[in-house]
Amino acid sequence: MCRIERTEKKCVEIGQGRGREKREMRGRLVNGVEIVKKSFSKSNMKVWMFRATTSVLLWTCIVQLTTIGELWGPRVLKGWPSCFSHESASLLQEKLPGVPARVLPPKRVYRNNGYLVVSCNGGLNQMRAAICDMVAIARYLNVTLIVPELDKTSFWADPSEFQDIFDVDHFITSLRDEVRILKALPPRLKRRVELGMSYSMAPISWSDISYYSDQILPLIQKYKVLHLNRTDTRLANNNQPLEIQKLRCRVNFGALRFTSQIEELGRRVIRLLRQNGPFLVLHLRYEMDMLAFSGCTQGCNMEEVEELTRMRYAYPWWKEKVINSDLKRKDGLCPLTPEETALTLRALDIDPSMQIYIAAGEIYGAERRMASLAAAFPKLVSS
Repeated sequence: MCRIERTEKKCVEIGQGRGREKREMRGRLVNGVEIVKKSFSKSNMKVWMFRATTSVLLWTCIVQLTTIGELWGPRVLKGWPSCFSHESASLLQEKLPGVPARVLPPKRVYRNNGYLVVSCNGGLNQMRAAICDMVAIARYLNVTLIVPELDKTSFWADPSEFQDIFDVDHFITSLRDEVRILKALPPRLKRRVELGMSYSMAPISWSDISYYSDQILPLIQKYKVLHLNRTDTRLANNNQPLEIQKLRCRVNFGALRFTSQIEELGRRVIRLLRQNGPFLVLHLRYEMDMLAFSGCTQGCNMEEVEELTRMRYAYPWWKEKVINSDLKRKDGLCPLTPEETALTLRALDIDPSMQIYIAAGEIYGAERRMASLAAAFPKLVSS
């Protein structure tokens, strides 16, 4: 009996002991979970803080790199002026010495309203300005521009094609985020032009961009292909939308890049000129065609005046016929004569021993008109 009672007491005591052990174990587990939770929350906080700090550092680096790119980008890209969009310039794919190849700008996606074919006229400077205008017009009208045709029938009779003077691939790719440019019409449309199913015209000079949207765009949409056969001074210089002006500037200083052969020749000429010390290159704009077109005949004898007048009448697209040379000069529309140029250079205190190279065609009046300039600057060199 005693043994049974002792055994029962022991069992009760054992059961109570086990109960206490379970409760203690449960308490330890709860405490452990709480400790784990606390440690886990602390580690989460550390991770979050690490990520936040890393993000701040990364953004700081990006801002610094962007600032450095803006400072050095234009120098890497051959000193393009500020009017050329740096964001677009930095995307151009160029293989310059020591500079990695750049990614092309993304193509601009737009609904094509038709194709614009242009024939530029005048000298190189006039044609270059016209190309800038035509790119801006094509962009504004949402049309595809065909690589411009250069003038071959003017006074200079230069047979050069666009690709002979400018880097045509660079011209196309550097502007792909603004306008689609093709080297030639697609065969189907080329066939339409050959069949006379296109329209050709000369737009009105110094027109506002609204003239092209109101009158030129409907013609493009009707005929699909429009040929502008004269492009000099066809878009007004002033009071145009800022985006138009910026694009013209971008084309002139960024997209119209001379071919590598011309650029190399230019570098060689500069090296040769520098061998003899400081020099000045002067464009007098006093060639026969310039004087005939402008009607500026100051310093010319009667025989020369008659010759220039005959030349002006010989070109039907030179609209001005009867020109009062004195009145035009008073309006400031005539170039300086060679004699006046000599006075101007002396007034600017240009050293008489300075080398002066005449960068122009044959000066009208030749040695007679150049005599005073040559006397003032003995190191004058003309072609």
